[in-house]
Amino acid sequence: MAEHMLQLNPGHLTLGWMRRIAAGGVHLEIAPAAGPAVLAAAAAVRRVVAQGAPAYGINTGFGKLARTHIPDAQLEQLQVNLVRSHAVGTGALLDDATVRLVLALKAASLARGFSGVRPEVIEALLACYNAGVLPCVPSQGSVGASGDLAPLAHLTLALMGEGEATLHGQRLPAADALAHAGLAPLVLAAKEGLALLNGTQVSTALALRGLFETEDLYAAAVATGALAVDAARGSDAPFDPRIHEVRGLRGQIDAAAEYRQLLEGSAIRRSHLVNDDRVQDPYSLRCQPQVMGACLDLIRHVAATLMVEANAVTDNPLVFAGGEGDEVLSGGNFHAEPVALAADTLALAIAEIGALSERRIALLIDSTLSGLPPFLVREAGLNSGFMMAHVTAASLASENKSLAHPASVDSLPTSANQEDHVSMATFAARRLLDMTANTRGIVAIELLAATQGIDFHLPLRTSPALQQVHALVRARVPFYAEDRYFAPDIAAITQLLAGGELRRLAGDVLPSSA
Repeated sequence: MAEHMLQLNPGHLTLGWMRRIAAGGVHLEIAPAAGPAVLAAAAAVRRVVAQGAPAYGINTGFGKLARTHIPDAQLEQLQVNLVRSHAVGTGALLDDATVRLVLALKAASLARGFSGVRPEVIEALLACYNAGVLPCVPSQGSVGASGDLAPLAHLTLALMGEGEATLHGQRLPAADALAHAGLAPLVLAAKEGLALLNGTQVSTALALRGLFETEDLYAAAVATGALAVDAARGSDAPFDPRIHEVRGLRGQIDAAAEYRQLLEGSAIRRSHLVNDDRVQDPYSLRCQPQVMGACLDLIRHVAATLMVEANAVTDNPLVFAGGEGDEVLSGGNFHAEPVALAADTLALAIAEIGALSERRIALLIDSTLSGLPPFLVREAGLNSGFMMAHVTAASLASENKSLAHPASVDSLPTSANQEDHVSMATFAARRLLDMTANTRGIVAIELLAATQGIDFHLPLRTSPALQQVHALVRARVPFYAEDRYFAPDIAAITQLLAGGELRRLAGDVLPSSA
């Protein structure tokens, strides 16, 4: 069912690979070089069990029950009980792309060789990915420390043949899904349930999904904003490189270069280079490099954090085999504060991209500012044109203001105060997809409005690059000559943006393009 093979080198996954993994259609394998470290850590766990000394999560209870010693004969049952008791998630299921990414990230993390699991565990995760057996994972129930326990418990439960999974879009008992795919349920050995449940892979996968969608939105918003400049007969002088170089911010410099490239060769711009009595454009046109460049800097910062976290070992305890002897160390890499802060930061960029876009829609429909027909329609009054479309954009921008409130500043102690500070990373990351959906709707409405504005300038044409954007819209939505059922038009352009077709116009400025 997969056409391309990706060999995962644990610790060295790239953002581009993670995009492909989430999308599916690839066959995953772990690089053979990872094998010795995995085997060494698994052997160390066996030696710890044989020695009988207390080692957290291997022969003890969990959390507040860590002082309870578990006999060797019950160690496998301990792991099974852990998974079953922790599978307490609720809410809507995680989407397929997120689950695919979680499976791959968990496999790659365990394959670093510090978790003490057998190769069979890693193989089970990748076998499910490759066969399209996707565990049903409720989206709610994690506070982001100790890792994403509840969602990862549901994922692990499906590997064991319990719970539910989807296969080719059909929701089945996990045992049936595994059987249909020719896979055997995983039987857990000492420590393996804990290694599977502990970790930040769910919050990281959700944040990565948010990052990838934000990259696409950034590119679409820059192209749409450039089109709006021409539609409103704005100036390209604010994009002069000298302005941005003296400030020195990398994102702003790069964003300004994008606007210059997109507007280069516009006949509309040439038509008002002289005898234009306007001195300055409104900020939503003029300050686009400053706002979008700041968003680009945030996107890059978040990408750097998430790439490290996606390659990290985040379960507990960790197994350090060999050397002067085996050590099992308890720490806190499962605490997802880096992911929470990254997701909260990305939320600001998503909200601002949408907020600036909404302001340009308001400008375009206001004939006193844009010079275009009121509400971008002929015979305004008889026709309402884009009046209510702007209201929709305003409502979406307002929703994002609330959603942008940081999740990481909240913490509720759990596990009888053993886990007394938590990150809330899973919600911080999960809400990003709601925010990108809102901003995508705003930018889609602006793209329709800017395209409509460009048509009013015929026979003058925009730049060659922006004519491509215009053509993508007009291939799906005709000119708005008079009032019509408008929701399908918005949906069509929203779908265009969701496909990422405008992303190629951004060149290599976005992190996952590298």
